[in-house]
Amino acid sequence: MSAPIFGEEASEERADTARLSSFIGAMAIGDLVKSTLGPKGMNKILQSVSTGEISVTNDGATILKSVQLDNAAAKILVNISKVQDDEVGDGTTSVCVLAAELLREAEKLVLAKIHPQTIIEGYRLASAAALSALEGSAVDHSTDPTTFREDLFNIARTTLSSKVLSQDKDYFANLAVDAVLRLQGSTDLDHIQIIKKVGGKLTDSYLDEGFILDKSIGVNCPKRLENAKILIANTSMDTDKIKVFGARVKVDGTGKLADLERAEKEKMKAKVAAIASHGINCFVNRQLIYNYPESLLAEHGIVSIEHADFEGVERLSLVTGGEIASTFDRPDLVKLGRCELIEEIMIGEDKLIKFSGVAAGKACTVVLRGSTTQMVDEADRSLHDALSVLSQTVKETRVVLGGGCSEMLMSCAVEEVARKVSGKKALAVEAFARALRQIPTILADNAGYDSSDLVSRLRAAHYDGQRDAGLDMNEGSIGSMRKLGITESYKLKRQVVISASEATEMILRVDTILRSTPRKREAH
Repeated sequence: MSAPIFGEEASEERADTARLSSFIGAMAIGDLVKSTLGPKGMNKILQSVSTGEISVTNDGATILKSVQLDNAAAKILVNISKVQDDEVGDGTTSVCVLAAELLREAEKLVLAKIHPQTIIEGYRLASAAALSALEGSAVDHSTDPTTFREDLFNIARTTLSSKVLSQDKDYFANLAVDAVLRLQGSTDLDHIQIIKKVGGKLTDSYLDEGFILDKSIGVNCPKRLENAKILIANTSMDTDKIKVFGARVKVDGTGKLADLERAEKEKMKAKVAAIASHGINCFVNRQLIYNYPESLLAEHGIVSIEHADFEGVERLSLVTGGEIASTFDRPDLVKLGRCELIEEIMIGEDKLIKFSGVAAGKACTVVLRGSTTQMVDEADRSLHDALSVLSQTVKETRVVLGGGCSEMLMSCAVEEVARKVSGKKALAVEAFARALRQIPTILADNAGYDSSDLVSRLRAAHYDGQRDAGLDMNEGSIGSMRKLGITESYKLKRQVVISASEATEMILRVDTILRSTPRKREAH
């Protein structure tokens, strides 16, 4: 540039340089997560520089969230994986890998002097063809509860087979399906609480039909309470001393001090009486309960549970059907929570409180056990993915086949379309088909199989009319995904193709990258 029009330190990348830097950034992200794809995917260790905290994971969204990036295109890929995580809960790696492969193909076409707009038109045609082929292959068993449960079970197994829980996938798939079916069609996963307790092995985890609160019951209270009427509150129960900040009280004798304390105690007594007037036998407070009010509540025959952190009281109110109260003047307006039994249970060495027979029959708690904190955290992430996908599938009940079968099916459909497209666009349509075939290729590579041989055989099988052919990752051969029960959610696959092609299109349209000058600190 002849005359500098940008401020110093501001930079501009144009045309091919800009495009190249976008392609490189996106492909680097794809390469980073592609080794975690599929049942034989590898894990990554993420270590925080500041805290030194370590997590071991192969969840695409978790890895990408933790990586500090500077490249703009790479950030777009991280965003689509976040959207995939929020929207469906799983498929975060697939969406990044597919977008990166589409851009890899686009780069070859750009180098062959094909204009990005032509590539975009071709990709649009291809994406439409792929989605309609996917929709054509989807099946819906929602009318038959037994088959539908089997579908859900297979989806959970497929999701978990690429996670840390793969060795016990049948056990956890059943657990996840039971939990989601209790929701009765709701996608609100707040009803399913996950408690992580280190110790034992993964299969010691279990599903408890009820709600477990990680707290202990107050002193002098019975450890078991039937037919509980619960008042859930967020109020301070520690006014047995003066707490006006910065207040100074001058007294001319110790007697007066005793009077002040007595007045405070009377106030507390009145508050406890107001609480008791609701006709309850269990009081759960988000804040601390001091010894004096605790003994007063015990005198009224009320079991007190203190310091149930905010998430605890929120969930408890949701599950027992009560409201969180902070004033107690109008007992008639407060909705109390109900449950059949409150008892103290032991998990490992910890005491927790279990609420059984809760008003919202949907609620349940999953107790996860495992040998290390990292293991339990990763199990939590894996189970969360499975629960999210299942709850979405209960809503959008169509399912498709996994194991690279759907990708190959879409790839063949796109190739059919490519034959009918005239002009340079046809090259882009073919490129889209090649990118889709990369998914089964990567699945095979991650397992150490000969991917070119397997994928060629898989493609031949699809052209031969075997619509359910996919990769059998245990045998290292081509198998029928329907017989093997490798099923995925239609919504998940559809979202992967849509997000990846939209992100690719967005990055392809870039022809200039402008970086602004960093803000200077003003010198005083």
